[in-house]
This record gives sequence, structure tokens and C-alpha cells, in this order.
Amino acid sequence: MTRLHTERHLVSRIGWLRAAVLGANDGIVSTASLIVGVAAAATASSEVLVAGIAGLVAGAMSMAAGEYVSVSSQADTEKADLDRERAELAAQPEFERDELADVYVKRGVERAIALKVAEQMMAKDALGAHAHDELGISDSTTARPIQAALTSAATFSVGAAMPLLMVLVSPTRYLVLLVSVASLLFLALLGAIGARAGGANVVRATIRVTFWGALAMALTAGIGALVGRAV
Repeated sequence: MTRLHTERHLVSRIGWLRAAVLGANDGIVSTASLIVGVAAAATASSEVLVAGIAGLVAGAMSMAAGEYVSVSSQADTEKADLDRERAELAAQPEFERDELADVYVKRGVERAIALKVAEQMMAKDALGAHAHDELGISDSTTARPIQAALTSAATFSVGAAMPLLMVLVSPTRYLVLLVSVASLLFLALLGAIGARAGGANVVRATIRVTFWGALAMALTAGIGALVGRAV
């Protein structure tokens, strides 16, 4: 009897998932910390809201620029490696075949079989074979600067909007408490969603992201309170 076996691998989500989780997490933590810090300095709620909106806009732009620059650097490195590999394939194909075969030998394939596999792989797509097996570059993990920048900016904005909404609905007296509690709940939810989407441990991811968010807000609240008293 023939049985169909379907596997769902999640590695193809690495690029956008990393940028999305990082953006949303940073949006919640940085904006909530800013709001809590400013509010702890006994500032009016309208000023807290303005500070939060400014933090959202500045943070989204910073995330987009930072992701674009860093991922572009990765893309430039990948391109340089591919150009170098393309030139080596044209200049010394036999050496490159042996080099690819060595990769398979290190993975446990017999030398004779590894040479045959290398020849067949290079006959179909020499550069693609070397990119994937020698350099570790594949379609699922290749750098996409624009995608990373847009994803980070969008998810940062969504994350930052959550504590900002709490400013609008929270009484001034309980602003710090309500924003802090709500933001920690948002972080826990984000950690669970990110872990679920990436196939990771949900409990561990939730605890990790909540702990660091709580630490950031506690520090900024303490600094805001001290500055508020001093001023």
C-alpha cells in the first residue's frame, strides 16, 4: 500500500519572520518603555501621547533603514561570493567539481559516488549547486533588503500602536500600570505567535520576550521617575 508522506518545513519563513518578530517586538518594547518613562516623570497624558507617536514614527523609519542597510550588506556579500564562484567555475571547472565532491564526502558520501553526484549537479546548474552546497546560499535564506525593511517598518508600527492605544483609553492616574500590563500581554501574545509560526517552543519564546520587555519598561520607568523628581 502506498502512503503519501507530506512534510511542512518552516525554514522558508526565516527571512520575513525574523524581520516581523523583531519589528513588532521592538515596536511594543521601545514605545511602551518611552511612554512609561515619560509618564513616570508626571507628564500630562497629551504629552505622553505626542512622545509615543514621535517614537512610533522615528522607530519605524529607524527599523526600515537599519534592516535595509544590514540586509543589503548581506546581499552584497552573497553577490560577491557568487561572482567569485562563477569566475572560478569558468576558469577551473574540474577543481570546482572536486571541491563540490569534497563537500559531499564530508557529509558521508563515498568519494566515487560524490564525484558522480557533483558531475550531475554541475551539469544541471553548476553555480546553483555550489551556491547551495558550498556557500550555503538558497532561495529560502537569501537576503531580501526591501522585504526586510518594509516588514520591519510595518510590524514596528503595528507593535507601537498597541501601547499608544492604551494611552488613549487609560486614566492618567493608572497610565503607567495599564500600559505596562497591556504591553506585557501583547509581548506574550507576540512571542506565542512568532514561535507558532516558526515551529519553536511557545512557552520558552513567550517567557523570553516577556521578561526582556518587563526589564526594559522597569528601567525606563525608574529613570523617568528619578528625572521627574530631579526636574
